[in-house]
Amino acid sequence: ILSKKFTFFEGPPFATGLPHYGHILAGFIKDSICRSACQNGFSVERNASWDAHGLPIEFEIEKLLGIKTKQQILDFGIAKYNQACESIVLKYANQWETIIGRLGRWINWKNNIKPIDLDYMNSVWSVFSKIYSKNLIYEDFKVMPYSNACTTPLSNFEASSNYQTVTDRTVIVEFKIYNSDKYLIVDSVFLYLSIL
Repeated sequence: ILSKKFTFFEGPPFATGLPHYGHILAGFIKDSICRSACQNGFSVERNASWDAHGLPIEFEIEKLLGIKTKQQILDFGIAKYNQACESIVLKYANQWETIIGRLGRWINWKNNIKPIDLDYMNSVWSVFSKIYSKNLIYEDFKVMPYSNACTTPLSNFEASSNYQTVTDRTVIVEFKIYNSDKYLIVDSVFLYLSIL
């Protein structure tokens, strides 16, 4: 048994859809990193992992149940809604195992990891607690993409999955701010006026 351990954390896919080119290309890159570590004497655990939360899961369930608003979720019941979401987490797991296996990627599918597993959640909270106790957690404000329909911030992936370039009738006016002893120097200020 090799004593040196190599740990590779990868962003897991959702099993609510089948693998596509992006999954396969990234999978080859990830697999080559782990194989290289093996060839250099490291022990590499390769447990499959699944993303089990977020809008893709909720979107699938809401289509299935005909839910369109947050109030309908509350009326349906949070516990029942969560159970419904959990029920589809591994919807296509068997197909993933077959397809990725055909590509020759080394993964342990039997000991898979899901964020909805209690052991996983406890490990995340444990790490968060340690970071918090070292005063490495702080509160801040950040502008985030937001879904009015879901009433929640969106991740980068969720925000870009329906990104569209649109034409907007806007006038952009630039004003120069001149140097003054009393004020901070600013090169320029842009004023955006939307034309209705």
